[in-house]
Amino acid sequence: MMTPEPEIRTRRVAWHTHAHALRHIREVVFIIEQKVPREEEWDDQDEGSQHFIAEDQDGHALGCARLLPTGQIGRMAVLREQRGSGIGRRLLEAALEEARTQGMREVFLHAQTHALEFYRKSGFVPYGDEFMEAGIPHREMMRTLEPSGATLSGPANG
Repeated sequence: MMTPEPEIRTRRVAWHTHAHALRHIREVVFIIEQKVPREEEWDDQDEGSQHFIAEDQDGHALGCARLLPTGQIGRMAVLREQRGSGIGRRLLEAALEEARTQGMREVFLHAQTHALEFYRKSGFVPYGDEFMEAGIPHREMMRTLEPSGATLSGPANG
């Protein structure tokens, strides 16, 4: 008998109400696992950004992302044991939909080079040279957004 997939909820949350859970995920993934220096992880951008969290049915935080007012998506992190389950894609889609809702025409991110294909599959295009950020190789990537609610149909027949 197959076990049903656990239900995962992805939603936008405020930093001031979910900082503990968001900080925990980023601490585990970036600071402990990837050895990002603490002073590079914690910047002054969290208060003014939109945050997204993925939680299981019991409310345990499994992943996070943020969208800055500049259109930069970042701090995408999924706990190791949850990777490959689609959580990252759901968090990215939530950030993209929020960017559309805010009327953004394009978004960008700094992708760790091992994750380039993940972002390519969601329509991001790399540009510029590889660079180091927090001791990890990255590439900048960009994606143009269609307006929220836009349809991909052809011209209307009149």
